[in-house]
Order: sequence, then C-alpha cells, then structure tokens
Amino acid sequence: MENFNMSKQTSFYALGLSYKKADAAIRGKFSLDNQAKSTLLIQAEAEGIEALLVTSTCNRTEIYGFAQHPYQLIKLLCENSNGSVEEFQEVAYIYKNQEAIHHMFRVGTGLDSQILGDFEIISQLKTAFNESKSNGMINSFLERLVNLVIQASKKIKTDTEISSGATSVSFASVQYIIKNVVDIPNKNILLFGTGKIGRNTCENLVKHTKHDQITLINRTKDKAEKLAQKLNLVVKDYADLQLELQKADVVVVATGAQNPTIDKAILNLKKPMLILDLSIPKNVHENVKEVEGVTLIHLDHLSQITDETLENRKLHIPAAEAIIEEIKEEFVAWTKNRKFAPTIQALKEKLNAIKEGELNFQRKKLANFDEEQAELISNRIIQKITNHFVNHLKDGESMDEGIEWIEKVFQLEQEKSFFS
Repeated sequence: MENFNMSKQTSFYALGLSYKKADAAIRGKFSLDNQAKSTLLIQAEAEGIEALLVTSTCNRTEIYGFAQHPYQLIKLLCENSNGSVEEFQEVAYIYKNQEAIHHMFRVGTGLDSQILGDFEIISQLKTAFNESKSNGMINSFLERLVNLVIQASKKIKTDTEISSGATSVSFASVQYIIKNVVDIPNKNILLFGTGKIGRNTCENLVKHTKHDQITLINRTKDKAEKLAQKLNLVVKDYADLQLELQKADVVVVATGAQNPTIDKAILNLKKPMLILDLSIPKNVHENVKEVEGVTLIHLDHLSQITDETLENRKLHIPAAEAIIEEIKEEFVAWTKNRKFAPTIQALKEKLNAIKEGELNFQRKKLANFDEEQAELISNRIIQKITNHFVNHLKDGESMDEGIEWIEKVFQLEQEKSFFS
C-alpha cells in the first residue's frame, strides 16, 4: 500500500462510528455539538496534531487527521463526548492512509450514507472543513483531499442518477405517516424542532398529505415562525409543549438536544399517539412506550425503509465508483509529486552548485570561454537528469527507498514534512 505519511512518524487516519454497527443510543453518546467540536479542535492543536477535521451527524461521528497512532484521535473523541474507549472499540472503524482516503470519498459522495445517494453529508463535510480551517487545523493534504471529494460528489450527482427520486429520512417519515395513520387530514400533527430535518419533514408533510393543520414548536420561536409563515402553519411557544402534546395525534421530534425532551411524565393521553423521533441523540425517552396507545418510531427504523427508488439507485453504484477512482487517482498522483518534489528540488540545487563550480573553473582556465553556450548546455543536462529521477520515482515500486537513495548519493538535506 502506498504510504501517505506526512513524515516518518505520522500517518493519515479516518476513524469513527456509523449507523452500520452503532445503534442510535451509542451514536448519541459519541455525538458532538458545535461547542464540543470546537473544543476538540483546540485540544488537538494543543496536543500537536497538525491537521484534523471532525464531523458529527445523526448517522456518524468521524475524525480525519494525522497522528503517530490512532489512539491520539480516539482519545480526543472520547474526551469530548459521552462515549468511552471500550464502547468505541466495540463498534468503531479505523482506516489508514489509502483506505482512509478511499473512505472519505465514499462518505462524501453518498455511497456510505444510510440512504444511498443522500448528499447531505457533503455539506456537513464542507462545514467541518471550514471549522478546522478557521482553527488553523487544515494543511495542503487535507485541503486538496476535501476539494477533490467535493468535486467527485458534484460529478456523481451530475453524471449519474444515484440521487434520483425522492428519498431521505424526512421523506421516509412522511411515507410512514401516510401508510400508518388513517384519515390524516383530520389528525392533529405537532412538529417539535425546526432544524434542517424538521423543516424538510414539515415541507414534505404539507406537500404529500395536503395537510396544513400542523403546529410548530421550537425552543427558538423565530425559527419556527419563519417556517410557519412560508407554509401558512400555526406556531406555539415552547412553554405550551405539554399542552400541545395532549392534543396531538402525530408528533414528529427533530430537535438538537443532547438529552430526551419528551418522556412519559408529560404525556397525559386520552387517545392513541404516533411519535417519530428523528433526533440523534434520541430526544424521546423509551419510557413513552409504557403509556397506553403510544407508538414510538425512531430514525433507524425509518432509514431501513427501502423502496423502488433505492433499488434503482443501486444500479448506478458502479458508475459512481468509477468516478471516485478517476478523481482519487488524481489525488494519489498529487501526493506522490508532493512527496518527492522537495528531494527533486534539492537535487536540482545540488546539480546547479556542481555546475557553477565547474563553470567557474572553466572560466579561469579558458580565455575564449562561451558563457552563454555553457549555461544553456549544462541547464539542459540538469533538466534531463532530474527528469530521469522523476520518472523513476513515479514508476518505481518503492518511492521511499528511491528518495532515500537519491538523498544518500547526493548528500541532500531538505525538509521532511511534505504536506505542510
């Protein structure tokens, strides 16, 4: 495997946990809010990590960065979340160098999403990149990699139909309501939380059920009012949550709270209720199931809903993977050039020093020394020699050995950090 080390001590890692092995409860423990991510970045810099970015969504929490050992990054995650190292080890994945690069491409292009072709993750990756850059935690390696992942995402979305058809967590939740709730137009629907998932769910509800008797509640009321104005819906104060719950037949919860905001203590029901919890961590306590008539459906269940749209999307995976390989090869070529570029530059400087020494000798020795001709010929020879070394390093099986050999033979000294 090609080794993309920044130096002889550090490697590039991608590590974290996702919906594939970690259930909602575990993902909730490792989720990071904005403050936690900011603190993690500051801590990483203080601990000597040169470059790092961190993402935390409802489906995954991941760190991409350089370290001497992956435990340095695992420690950062565990110290800034509610998860333990032991829990991490049970459900986590750790990728190194080439595998880490490949993983970021698959995540950023929607191939690793819980719902195939969901491109929401690429905007979250961009946000993570910007947060790291503003904290001085992005080097040229990560910048180039993220830009090419964004490029791959755009090309896959444009050139394939892997994102065709309507399917997302918000869409799946609306489909579940349509299939399982009788007489929807006459039911009271309460939406608690108007973040991105909440907004999308609300818009889908209005669009697909023609139901405009939906009540919105959000901790920050003005956000709910903006959505309500757009869709002509009703807004209630956060203080009215318990009262509105008693009226509701269907409750959709999509808040960003770190602890449950709804439990059985605030439910005083006289009729059946369907609750959809679209939050990570879970925002509806499991004890609501103890209340007679309550049906609780969580995000993970909705994400397992497969339909014809998802099956059709799978047909476009090979085309998407081909695009990834094409753009990934561009990145690999760039890293190789970055790796041997300092050695070739040092070699050129060494050969130029030898040239200058020889030209000075000939100037003193020859009365009719042709300065211009000698300069032209020697420069062409140096260029041809360095081109041979470049081609050897590009095509050779072991670039590290080739670089080491050139440095030893020509007694070169140059900076060892290739991606700073």
